[in-house]
Amino acid sequence: MTGWQTLFYKEVLRFWKVGFQTVAAPVLTAVLYMLIFGHVLQDHVKVYGSVSYTAFLVPGLVMMSVLQNAFANSSSSLIQSKIMGNLVFVLLTPLSHWSWFFAYVGSSIARGLVVGAGVFAATALFGGPSFVAPLWIAVFAVMGAAMLGALGLIAGLWAEKFDQMAAFQNFVIMPMTFLSGVFYSIHSLPSFWQGVSHLNPFFYMIDGFRYGFFGISDVSPWLSLGIVGGALLAVSAVAVHLLRIGYKIRS
Repeated sequence: MTGWQTLFYKEVLRFWKVGFQTVAAPVLTAVLYMLIFGHVLQDHVKVYGSVSYTAFLVPGLVMMSVLQNAFANSSSSLIQSKIMGNLVFVLLTPLSHWSWFFAYVGSSIARGLVVGAGVFAATALFGGPSFVAPLWIAVFAVMGAAMLGALGLIAGLWAEKFDQMAAFQNFVIMPMTFLSGVFYSIHSLPSFWQGVSHLNPFFYMIDGFRYGFFGISDVSPWLSLGIVGGALLAVSAVAVHLLRIGYKIRS
């Protein structure tokens, strides 16, 4: 294997060795969300006409799990390596910043997709949606996981302590994820909050992903694709630059 492939394999093996924590736990969390929200709101929330709320909820929970776990993969790996002092063994290798980027983001995509597949398999039992446009599903899942993997790199490079990483996840990633239309259609919101939702790039990831299941979405999937693609390029450019200059990892 080449250098980046070796690092990629190491990162995949890292989360797979503790799969009960990194894969099974998020699936259980998503099932609990489905049981609670699906049971309470099934008969009270109407979305997309003939689409049941339970079916509507499935793609949102899948994409939320993909995004959160892709971020957790790269960010937790870097912060743990920095604090435990074993990052030096990777720094000693002749790997370029591009190798680091592809390995960490690639493993984040792998973890996000594995968890997403598990969540879909578990939640689809409650009301599986159809597959109207599978290509859109794949595109938004991969792009969303890649963007959050790159964002996790930035957070992992910036953070110096576990509480800083927890603050980034709790005050940035978590609110943007929950306020992105996972549990509701933004058309049910007042006009002001609809405008706020349109400023959240996570909304376009989930809305475009949901379009692949139902062929219906709150905004055009092409608009979502453009915004998600632009956000991915911007976040990736920042992550690559920080890796190139060795931000907080080289003295």
